[in-house]
Amino acid sequence: MPETHYGLDPGAILEDPSDLAKYETGWRYGAGKAAAVARPSTTEEVSCFLRHCFEHGIRVMPQGANTGLVGASTPDGSGSMVVLSLERLNRRLEINATDRTARVDGGVLLSRLNEALAEQGLLFPVDLGADPMIGAMVATNTGGTRLLRYGDVRRNLLGAEVVLADGTVLDGLTALRKNNTGLDAKQLFTGTTGVFGVVTGAVLQVVPVPKQRVTAFVGVNDGEAVLALLSALEHVVSELLSAFEVISAGALEPVFRHQTRLRNPFGSGALPSFGVLVELSTTLPSERLDLADLLEATLGTHVESEAGAGVTDVLLGRPEDLWEIRHHVSESLRGEGKVLGLDISVPRSALPAFRESIRAWLENEHPFVRLCDFGHWGDGGVHLNLVWDEALAPAAELVPRLQDRVYDLAVGRFQGSYSAEHGVGPHNQRFFDRFTDPSIKGLGALLKGHLDPKGLLGTTRLW
Repeated sequence: MPETHYGLDPGAILEDPSDLAKYETGWRYGAGKAAAVARPSTTEEVSCFLRHCFEHGIRVMPQGANTGLVGASTPDGSGSMVVLSLERLNRRLEINATDRTARVDGGVLLSRLNEALAEQGLLFPVDLGADPMIGAMVATNTGGTRLLRYGDVRRNLLGAEVVLADGTVLDGLTALRKNNTGLDAKQLFTGTTGVFGVVTGAVLQVVPVPKQRVTAFVGVNDGEAVLALLSALEHVVSELLSAFEVISAGALEPVFRHQTRLRNPFGSGALPSFGVLVELSTTLPSERLDLADLLEATLGTHVESEAGAGVTDVLLGRPEDLWEIRHHVSESLRGEGKVLGLDISVPRSALPAFRESIRAWLENEHPFVRLCDFGHWGDGGVHLNLVWDEALAPAAELVPRLQDRVYDLAVGRFQGSYSAEHGVGPHNQRFFDRFTDPSIKGLGALLKGHLDPKGLLGTTRLW
């Protein structure tokens, strides 16, 4: 019998400390120590590895491209966990243009999937700045900037293949859009960070690549005017509206301060309170529908109406130029001081009041902390970035107070979420513990006890 290590060929295992380092530290949060890294290349190898770990009581941290933002993909500090990396599980990538589906291994990168889809005029529309693996996108239910139009991963997932903690393989790789035959098992593993099972494959529904995409940057003077603009667009061009991103002046200013090559579309004067990126897209060619003319006319009509009184500027430009401003916000904020990034959602109608409550609280209690928010107002999400000079207040002391207050407001007063799209992980475990209904925790405990009875997968606790 061939020699095995953790149930795999020794070549699939990394144990040298210099090889382990990149798997032990997360993109923003999370740092631990791994006993080893396992890199299986097939579902069968994942099954063998997990069966071995189950039999020997070895704890496992499933990991994709390690681009998560809540510390849910890195081992703890015990040095006893083995990281299960999906990076070599990337052979299967099958596209069916007629069904508009892609059947992929869990380790296939989003960029590679879209490169293959582009050859057939297709796209997986969950769009984000990172380049994650598909299995991890399922495990975290990734959202992105175009959720308003296309939805999150959950909405675009037709089937999933999952390996349980004891090595059992659940083969649910169906390509059916309609299948009303009982429990939709794949959804037990969508958004649960790999603690119920490891997603080794998925069938995704994909969409045609738009033939036209037009973008405007709209200056707006207050939050209610932002919502009035959103409502007007949804009433007139709802089927074409693919993104509605809002960037506050506090988040825009650092972009133009640190990214000097980027042109400020609002000129040299004062920035508007909010810059709103409005994107329309369609598969219709321009000879059938001139999308730029439609967007300009729609915005013009709104500005001339009573509801559009809060609009200060309407600027149309090359989509790539305007989106580049949005994509450089996080990088630019890091040049301003300590950044606490909070991933919040509340009902869309509550966004202005929620934001104002945060602004007023900071002004009264922590005037040296700046509110530099941006995000997906179209789906109720906002990246609430709080920025300050750490010489004025050490992060270790201030961060817990800021988190507690913001999350208490978001969840308690505004019926929102402390994690709109980043998921649950060690970074925000205590807020899951505080805010989650006991009956939901009880259901999570029942599922964990059945699917992973020895509690070997991951470090997140969804119960």
